[in-house]
Amino acid sequence: MEGRPLTKKNTDEPNSNRTPSRENEPSGLDRVRQAAKEDKGLRFTALLHHGNVDLLRSSYHSLKKQAAAGVDGVTWEEYGEGLEDRLKDLHGRIHGGAYRAKPSRRVWIPKAEGRQRPLGIAAREDKIVQQAIGRVLNQIWEEGFVGFSYGFRPERSQQDALDALSVGITQKKVNGVLDWDIRSFFDKVEHEWVVQFVEHRIADKRVVRLIQKWLKAGVMEEGRWFETKEGTPQGSVISPILANLYLHYALDVWAQGGRRRRGVT
Repeated sequence: MEGRPLTKKNTDEPNSNRTPSRENEPSGLDRVRQAAKEDKGLRFTALLHHGNVDLLRSSYHSLKKQAAAGVDGVTWEEYGEGLEDRLKDLHGRIHGGAYRAKPSRRVWIPKAEGRQRPLGIAAREDKIVQQAIGRVLNQIWEEGFVGFSYGFRPERSQQDALDALSVGITQKKVNGVLDWDIRSFFDKVEHEWVVQFVEHRIADKRVVRLIQKWLKAGVMEEGRWFETKEGTPQGSVISPILANLYLHYALDVWAQGGRRRRGVT
């Protein structure tokens, strides 16, 4: 924590920070965010049109250039050859319903305690589309998340959480600190609940179907395809966004004793 200014009072306020490169995004996303801010119960019926070629291009350039390729074997540089034609074709398939999500390539990363953590590497086009749709969805969901939430948030990091914790325990009365680790959280996310939580704010069925395609695309490992009945591949662009939404609503359901039901907000 040395050398970083402490986070000021932010525990009761939603994140007002702009998402990365938001100043370069279409003004339509600003209107989406403003509408989400003004009406916390508003369900958005038309969102897919924000996923235009400009947003797809911006999403492509925001991806890590050296990231490993997915099952398609296409690198960032290779996709950039004839980029405009590729993006126009991708845009047409998304809006025409012909876009198909590819399975993620599963790799295993050793953990400190000796276990292995599965990562899912999405295909290049899937990364681009997930990044674009994720930017649209964040305009809505960021207005509903509480200020003391830091996981998987735009322009927030572990260091920000530590700074806020330092402010909390030094300037407020604290009787204890709860360290809660959810084992295999990404692997156990229930698809039905994810979709239900998404539909609390998203009424655009085309966007919901995209999310369902990513959840059901499965994984490839050593040349074999495996169905994904639960979980969202850790390592994909959309996974942390969906995981944060899932955790946000799941804790809300738990806090209310499980009384929340489908269609009830």
